[in-house]
Amino acid sequence: MVTPNDGKVLTIGVSFPILDQFLQNVADGMEVRAAEAGVELNIVSAQEKTDVQLGQVENFISQGVDGIIVIPVDTDAATPMTEQALNAEVPLVYVNRRPSDLPAGVPYVGSDSLVAGTLEMEALAELVNFEGNVAILQGDPANEAAQLRTKGCKDVVAEHEGMKVIREQAGNWYRDKGLSITENWLQSGDDIDIICANNDEMALGAIQALQNAGKLDDVVVGGVDATSDALGAMESGQLEVTVFQDAKGQGAGGVDTVVRLYNGEDVPGVLNVPYELVTPDNMVDFR
Repeated sequence: MVTPNDGKVLTIGVSFPILDQFLQNVADGMEVRAAEAGVELNIVSAQEKTDVQLGQVENFISQGVDGIIVIPVDTDAATPMTEQALNAEVPLVYVNRRPSDLPAGVPYVGSDSLVAGTLEMEALAELVNFEGNVAILQGDPANEAAQLRTKGCKDVVAEHEGMKVIREQAGNWYRDKGLSITENWLQSGDDIDIICANNDEMALGAIQALQNAGKLDDVVVGGVDATSDALGAMESGQLEVTVFQDAKGQGAGGVDTVVRLYNGEDVPGVLNVPYELVTPDNMVDFR
């Protein structure tokens, strides 16, 4: 376990975009590790607003925190936060969502989202014998995770002549959006065999829409995160595939990395927390 080498009780400011089911697990991982290391956390939510998040980072700096952790609202708009922290010489670590512009000295702790989309779609494709129409529920298009998970899905589809993507729409990670988008797809008469969702929340919304339409048996659905709700849906035979993203591991890694930076240690630019495919055959390992 990493601890401050001067024995100081560090204060770390943490800005989340929002605290949904998955990100709350990341926060839980941070809090557990902080307690073990004797570190104090100040966790806030930006309510999905980029300007609010920048203000939170500025407040942390003015409060004299020893380090900052950010899960960015918009990975394409993180540069002002990075510059503020670098100018103030406050250790900064990004977690879970990787900014598109990440300078040396500002590490990222998270998982390779291209792998998540690829694992998910490969498993779904096998379930339909590599034939059928695919619809993609995308997260927030401004997030690197949504971009790469979608690419992973499309890359797998492109490898099989009998498959094609016929629909793609952003549900911004929300269950109710996944529900309404899938309802619209079904009402338009689209013949969909697979729904590849960028996260479990949208997958669960899609499942609800399919259930309401009496079509759940005709479509295989996948997600990412392996949340407790998703595992429950898998146990009841509704969700075929998800991909475990180690939320608590990412959170703990973020705290460890700030402490290492505070200690003056050399830290890699990217600290990878691997994804793992979850199916009904191995889901018991992730409960």
